[in-house]
Amino acid sequence: MPFYSPLGPLRPIAALVAVAAACVAPMARAVEPFVLKDIRIEGLQRTDPGTVFAALPFRIGETYTDEKAATALRALFATGLFSDVRIEIEDQTAVLIVAERPVIARVDFAGLKEFESDQLLKSLKDAGIGEGLPFDKALVDRAEQEIKRQYLTRSLYGAEVVTTITPIERNRVNVTFTMSEGDAARIRQISIIGATVFSESSLLGQFELTTPGWLTWYTKTDRYSRAKLNGDLETLRAWYVNRGYLEFAVESTQVTISPDKQDISIAISIREGQRYTVTGVRLEGDFLGRDDAFRQLVTVRPGEAYRGEDVTNTQKQFSDLYGLYGYAFARVDARPEIDRSNGQVVVVLAASPQRRVYVRRIDVSGNTRTRDEVIRRELRQLESAWYDGARIKLSRDRVDRLGYFSEVNVETREVQGSPDQVDLVFTVKEKPTGNLLVGAGFSSDGLSLTGSVKQDNVFGSGNYLGIELNTSRTSRSFVFSTSEPYFTVDGVSRAIDLYYRTSRPFNSLGDEYQISTPGASIRFGVPFSDYDTVFLGVGWERTQIGATAGIPNSYFLYRQEFGPSSTAWPITLGWSRDGRDSALSPTSGRYQRVNLEASLIGDVRYLRSNYQIQQYMPITSMFSVGLNAEVGWGKGLGSRPYPLFKNFYGGGLGSVRVFEQSSLGVIDPTGAFIGGSRKLNVNAELYVPVPGSGNDKSLRLFAFTDAGNVWREGEPIEASSLRASMGVGLSWLSPVGPLRMSWGTPVRSQPNDKIQKFQFQIGTAF
Repeated sequence: MPFYSPLGPLRPIAALVAVAAACVAPMARAVEPFVLKDIRIEGLQRTDPGTVFAALPFRIGETYTDEKAATALRALFATGLFSDVRIEIEDQTAVLIVAERPVIARVDFAGLKEFESDQLLKSLKDAGIGEGLPFDKALVDRAEQEIKRQYLTRSLYGAEVVTTITPIERNRVNVTFTMSEGDAARIRQISIIGATVFSESSLLGQFELTTPGWLTWYTKTDRYSRAKLNGDLETLRAWYVNRGYLEFAVESTQVTISPDKQDISIAISIREGQRYTVTGVRLEGDFLGRDDAFRQLVTVRPGEAYRGEDVTNTQKQFSDLYGLYGYAFARVDARPEIDRSNGQVVVVLAASPQRRVYVRRIDVSGNTRTRDEVIRRELRQLESAWYDGARIKLSRDRVDRLGYFSEVNVETREVQGSPDQVDLVFTVKEKPTGNLLVGAGFSSDGLSLTGSVKQDNVFGSGNYLGIELNTSRTSRSFVFSTSEPYFTVDGVSRAIDLYYRTSRPFNSLGDEYQISTPGASIRFGVPFSDYDTVFLGVGWERTQIGATAGIPNSYFLYRQEFGPSSTAWPITLGWSRDGRDSALSPTSGRYQRVNLEASLIGDVRYLRSNYQIQQYMPITSMFSVGLNAEVGWGKGLGSRPYPLFKNFYGGGLGSVRVFEQSSLGVIDPTGAFIGGSRKLNVNAELYVPVPGSGNDKSLRLFAFTDAGNVWREGEPIEASSLRASMGVGLSWLSPVGPLRMSWGTPVRSQPNDKIQKFQFQIGTAF
């Protein structure tokens, strides 16, 4: 009975040898070609017969040959589903006898601590090892070696991985990876050999890798990584080049590990070279006839030490300026001409604008929730228009300022066969836009809570919908808000607010008193530029001053003179300019807003104004400063005084931290905090990355100092009356919204001030 394959079960390698042998062996056991009457498959348990038939090069009624048999064997083994395949011929019938590979029933880990099991399972499944996949010992062996390699990247040099294969019923197996991780090797010593100009401690201060310290249990910077070491060597090179040492070089690095694989020593040998001073800057190439404009962008200064940062910055500004004129692929090369004998260098900037291009198409990717039109309506670079670097950057910033994405990137791609065309790809990474906001504060009076439910991007439309609830002791409110940023195709926005607010100023006697204000408003925003928007709105509200025991004296007198209820029809006019690089975690740019509110008809006549300015300035790539100032001013119109229930309040997050929310300002004779018609607060924050988080701007530490107060009409605004505080805090773009918590201490305070050293709130900035 002729057949192709050994009689017994084969391992994969042996099976492949058998296949090869069948292709080249003498035809002593071959069969003469014949017409197939039938094809039969034996041994299938889980595999669909159609998979086998699809791999066969012959069908019933076709001629069967030895060549087709060999091809069939190769194709069936290539599916990876079978450990053994053979073909037997019975009365012009081809009988395919297969032995299926076992299927992986479960993948388990034992002793795993360094990695997340879910992440490791996903990686293994991508490599072909996962529940429901055919078992392949070769793949499992490679996975074991890869896991060991990953442990080495975490400085776990003593880690061992043992794989256990357990057969179970129905031709299935369980795969268990047992890890013996051991302790991570620590960097015990880093030495720099050849440093004479700068001290070794100064150079090591530039490194990310360190020896063990009090915080390295968290940062893990005392664990060796080749990638981190290479990064540190580049940082070291930049340190020298920025100080004039153009020919600095790292000659060798030597990493040694102790016999017990617990201690690592790193020795770096360097050659400093001499220091070079810039004697001139020369421009070469085609500068589009705008040599003076380009020359003004040069930040390299003759007479100073050569600085690589200045050269790189000049190259970037040159490229950006070329981009304004449509030259997306301009090349700007810096070529230093070195005079070693005198320690001097001439910086030659050679530029080639290449070709002017226009944008063929703009693609948007990564927006799994947000509609394309929400992103595209923010773009200022148009398709089929000349490439404009400034408009592309503005488009990216406008998309980022939407606040719907944690990342916004733009990529320029050449169009094959069209050298004068490019495609732009805006890639975004969605972040949660439905926020459950919670705020709390602790003081001697107990716990105060605020909260709201908001959706900044309803159904991916870019519209806002929110419900706010405040249950603090001083005030309670319920607000329903909705806004549509593109109410018209021209970008005119519309916002509607429905609210019911109650104010319960508390006094030193513990009595409470309620002021209720139902109201509604509608306002429109008209964009006048890519940065400026003017707002116009109208509203209605009715304020009811209750009459219970313990009413603050100021409110009692106002109620006696003007009655318990007051109706107002406020008209609002505002302006804002947003030039920040990000709405959630800005590091540069300025934000300003002005709001005027006036009630000219009704029972209440007043003018209320507010101005706020924020300025963000980067210090380095990782450190930045944020400044905020806010001024409020109110005045009664006609013969009526400014209404008390329109007072400004100060204290707490968004004002002067450390002081209890809304506790600054005028104190009624009964002890109630009733705010004032004048307001001023100034805030400054220094942002630093959390150790170990790299340059992640979504998680930052900050140090702050605040100052401000609230004054009544006619009361002098003096520096001596300001309250001030300072402290530290944490800012985090959490999945439920921007979270800020702070702890501080008062710098200037009065004995009757209410202090909250720890405060936190979600959904606020400054």
